[in-house]
Amino acid sequence: MSQHHTALVHTMVLVSAADREMTDAEMTTIGEIVSHLPVFADYDLERLPKEAQACAELLSEDNGLEKVLSQIVAGLPEKLKETAYAIALDVAAADGKASQEELRLLEMLRHRLAVGRLPAAAIERGARARYTRL
Repeated sequence: MSQHHTALVHTMVLVSAADREMTDAEMTTIGEIVSHLPVFADYDLERLPKEAQACAELLSEDNGLEKVLSQIVAGLPEKLKETAYAIALDVAAADGKASQEELRLLEMLRHRLAVGRLPAAAIERGARARYTRL
């Protein structure tokens, strides 16, 4: 079981659960990300439901948000921190709207992952371009 995979899955679940409603679109996006991104090439897709459930359980504990954020930061090597932020944005954008809770969480995540303002703006612009609808 690799820490970086767990940290990335928990990042996506955290964003999806931010507004207390994990939508079908968000869950589909998480599945697609895990199925298609190169960073998950050696990930066993059958682990996804258990890891998502473990994250949800951790979030429900006292100080759960802080525990999950700390676990995410600790589990990611430096070179995957921007990747984590990018997939967090993809999950937030998946259902066509980002709630205030999701936006606050994304800002918190950006700071905890130490993603600079310019790289964050570029990543956000890419997510907006990918998820724009007519």
